[in-house]
Amino acid sequence: MDTEPTNLIIPKAKNFSFVDTIRCISMIGIVIEHCGVVPPNHYTSQFQNIFESCILQSFKFSTIAFFLIGGFLINHKFDEYTPFQYLRNRFKKTIGPWLFWICILIMLSVLDRFIAHARGSVMGLIGSNFFLYFYETFVHLVLISPYWFILNFLICITILLLFKKYLYNLWFGLVLALFSLFYSVNIYQGWIATTHTTAIFGFVFYLWLGVYFNEYYDKVMAIIKATSWFKIILLAVVAFCIAVGESTYLNSIGIEDAYNTLRFSNIIYSLIMFVLLLKVGSLNWLQRNLRPRETTFGIYLIHVVIIGRGLPLIFQPLKLNFLEFSVWLNTAILLFRFLVTYGVSFFLTKAIGKTKMKWMVGN
Repeated sequence: MDTEPTNLIIPKAKNFSFVDTIRCISMIGIVIEHCGVVPPNHYTSQFQNIFESCILQSFKFSTIAFFLIGGFLINHKFDEYTPFQYLRNRFKKTIGPWLFWICILIMLSVLDRFIAHARGSVMGLIGSNFFLYFYETFVHLVLISPYWFILNFLICITILLLFKKYLYNLWFGLVLALFSLFYSVNIYQGWIATTHTTAIFGFVFYLWLGVYFNEYYDKVMAIIKATSWFKIILLAVVAFCIAVGESTYLNSIGIEDAYNTLRFSNIIYSLIMFVLLLKVGSLNWLQRNLRPRETTFGIYLIHVVIIGRGLPLIFQPLKLNFLEFSVWLNTAILLFRFLVTYGVSFFLTKAIGKTKMKWMVGN
């Protein structure tokens, strides 16, 4: 009998801690983007307009990066669950909190109208037909507000599940990429309105690309590690400048949606920034302090309420005319709004997450 001890070789688990870093940075970018105070390209100085474009473009990679990371995370779950099981679990954890905060925002809007009426304002639609007011407000929040991207994300997942057998087929990825590029061209041509809802198929490609990246993680990361910092940073800077240039051009020809996420230049910029973030890897101090795995979804849900109903309580009494301010002052105000919005959303999410009502923030 062999009495020698047998050394078992246990495969080393892959470290995907970079996911939380990218998720956190992307959420910061999304909140910053939603904290703007003035319409784009309204300054009389071209220099100030370009500076504003630079500010807006800096974090414009965030939405695409979020879909990429989302696809990366769901890849193995497609194998663990049937499509119906996965969708049921996903909808259970997502739709409930999503609907809850939409209702909170509607109730705050109703309360605001009653307070305004008590001060002498006309009630309007809410007074003549409350149910129609509720319906129109609900539709607006679901389809027009940032809450649309929660539903859009679920639709994208559903599409991938429906075509699960083609998931690792490059031709399937090419078809999805063509859908995205259609929206890039549509910005110039105006075949359909450039709104959130019309871009329903525009983000499926990036979710698929995240799934594909997970499947070939080792090969992709080997290439990234072998590529120098200088090359990746240089590509990011060049892509950033081109993206700013495209938005400046779109503004000059009167395109209203000049900062559309699906601009071709922004797609390239977003993909390169995603590679740069992969190169950076895990930022432990950021994950330790901001807890992205526990707080990201809650921050997204709550920040819409803070921007829509919280910030006006600060700024409306001041009666500020942002259109008269310089780009420097408006940028400072944007950063202040971001700090308030992100800070309040973060601490509320953490506080709720410690209670029995943690389902409200997806925990």
